[in-house]
Amino acid sequence: MAYDKPWSSCEEMIVKLRDRGLTITDEDKALSYLSRIGYYRLSGYWYTFRDLSGICCPLEKPKGKKKDGAQKISLDSFTDGATFENAVKLYVFDKKLRLLVLDALERIEIAFRVEIAHLLGEREAFAYLDKEQFYPAFSKDINPKTGLTDHHDWMTKQAGLINRSREKFIEHNKKKHGLPLPIWIACEVWDFGALSLLFNGMKEDDQDKIAIKFGLTNGRILAKWLRSLNYLRNVCAHHSRLWNRNIIDQPKLPSNTEVPWVVHFEGKDRLRARPFMLFCIIKHLMDCINPSSTWWGRLNYLMTNEFPDMDNIGLDLNSMGVIEGWQTLFNSAEE
Repeated sequence: MAYDKPWSSCEEMIVKLRDRGLTITDEDKALSYLSRIGYYRLSGYWYTFRDLSGICCPLEKPKGKKKDGAQKISLDSFTDGATFENAVKLYVFDKKLRLLVLDALERIEIAFRVEIAHLLGEREAFAYLDKEQFYPAFSKDINPKTGLTDHHDWMTKQAGLINRSREKFIEHNKKKHGLPLPIWIACEVWDFGALSLLFNGMKEDDQDKIAIKFGLTNGRILAKWLRSLNYLRNVCAHHSRLWNRNIIDQPKLPSNTEVPWVVHFEGKDRLRARPFMLFCIIKHLMDCINPSSTWWGRLNYLMTNEFPDMDNIGLDLNSMGVIEGWQTLFNSAEE
């Protein structure tokens, strides 16, 4: 279908939003936000303010559904009490949340660079080139989507990271020693995606050796955690909405006897599809990397004190997937 919606000025957007029931008390500020942030970026935040009174009833019952399959759909009109100011406050909260999450992910990324490089580098400076160091499905099996092994694809991506790097130590080593670079130097250009892919391809014994340092016995679970955190990192780095996002790449959970806090998410699909569980994973890893970190306390403060009050339109932290008593979830472990 050809796109047929016309261009609209910020003034016209204000009229449209008011016609749909969104309260705008300060038009000058609203115009300023629309011109600096953009209508569609803000629309991701006021989308949750829209009426859900519409009912969509499929003609046929979906397979596996015991009920008639009826579900609520969002209408163009806004629920009573929704304001433009609420959307802006939610946007600001979300921005602070993303920056806080990125702060922790940076620590995790650097820590895992070191762990992987140390383990493989002890065997051979260029161990990352040796396909025998990795799981056969990663290093030998051809991926039908690319026609290459995943290991070959990873090495191509790493070569690109090294080629694009303008770090002095990279340029120095390339000039003095040439390529390839030893793993303890090359790892410094890895992004979260590169390290999570390489960890996923490591042999199970090697994954387990690293996992033990992070309070887990199963390295495959840790590999899934890193993959999910890479997804989270991409959401944050690209300035996408986070606070109530549906997490597509969901992690696996270890036994609650090994990691007690996971009991709150077992058998609860909605909670496992929301960001708060990933924040708990970050907390778990940060406790191993830097037990004195104040990150969880800063997250607690942000969520408790800076999430906008929107009780009048039925929105709260539950949309993030928080559990009952979330503020004290890790208190016993910290005492």
